[in-house]
Amino acid sequence: MNANQIISMVIRMFMRKAVNKGIDAGADLIARRGGGNEDDPEAASRQSASARNTAKQARQAMRLGRRMTRL
Repeated sequence: MNANQIISMVIRMFMRKAVNKGIDAGADLIARRGGGNEDDPEAASRQSASARNTAKQARQAMRLGRRMTRL
C-alpha cells in the first residue's frame, strides 16, 4: 500500500463517522421536536418519547445491518 491509499482510507473512516453522527443528531432533533399539541402536554411528551424510541430502533437496525454486511 502506498501513502495515498492509507491517507484515503483514514479520511474515509473519519468522514463515515462524521456523517453518521450528523444523521444521528438530525434524527434526535426531529424526535425531540414538539408535536404541536400544546393543549395536552402529556400527549405531546408521549408522542415525542415514542419518536425517540423509533429513532433509537432505527439506529440499532442500521448498526445491525452494517454488522451483517461485514460477515
